[in-house]
Amino acid sequence: MAAHVQDVFMLFGDSITQGAWEPGLNGFGERLSHVYARKLDILNRGLSGYNTDWGIPVFEQCFAKHTEKHAPKVRILTIWFGANDACIKPSPQHVPLPKFIENLKHIIDMVHSPESAYYSPFTRILLITPPPINTHQRKADLESRNPPLPLDRLFDITKAYADAVKDVAVEKKVALVDVWSAVWEAAGKEEKALARFLNDGLHLNGEGYAIMYNELVKTIAEIYPEVHYDKLGYVFPPWLEINWDSPADSLYVVNRESA
Repeated sequence: MAAHVQDVFMLFGDSITQGAWEPGLNGFGERLSHVYARKLDILNRGLSGYNTDWGIPVFEQCFAKHTEKHAPKVRILTIWFGANDACIKPSPQHVPLPKFIENLKHIIDMVHSPESAYYSPFTRILLITPPPINTHQRKADLESRNPPLPLDRLFDITKAYADAVKDVAVEKKVALVDVWSAVWEAAGKEEKALARFLNDGLHLNGEGYAIMYNELVKTIAEIYPEVHYDKLGYVFPPWLEINWDSPADSLYVVNRESA
């Protein structure tokens, strides 16, 4: 590990988060790394195949306890689950909807409850809804495998999990990034048209990630403007001589009030 680290923008979720830097997709992690360069380090903790039941023990390992004084601060945390939790039985990834809701609340409370060992009052949390499922694409993808697999997700069930994420965001008073609605609207509310934004009926392609990224940064600007990339100052080398009369040099000054 490098001796000096910046504060962190942590991405926590399933494979759709893990794929944030997948080559050729111009994913949201790649874009965030660009706009937050020298401001926050983007930390990918996406876990392909995971649901919230399996994700919580990993979160306990990767999110620093408040007693770890030298750990970088997590200034922004995205929580993006539901795509796997919404699998239908007998899939081992299935998490019943009430338990999924409980798990999301638990993760938020781990960060925002003063009684929690992971209490981090300065961490801004964004809950993200899973994207809609294109069952036509998904069915074709699964049936093409060797051996063929049955359909494991349904449109209406995934929507119910997305709606639950919205409800949790309201109840826990954290920001919501409604990817489900944004992608659904972009597809003209037609399931087959979702193929434009999904590469296999489940995972976002480049166009899908573009929608997600735009919704994410828009939400940060509206709900947590103090940690939007335009508000955070740059880290600059201590030997740099600042010409205070030069607008170009002034870009490298850390905004101490917002950083």
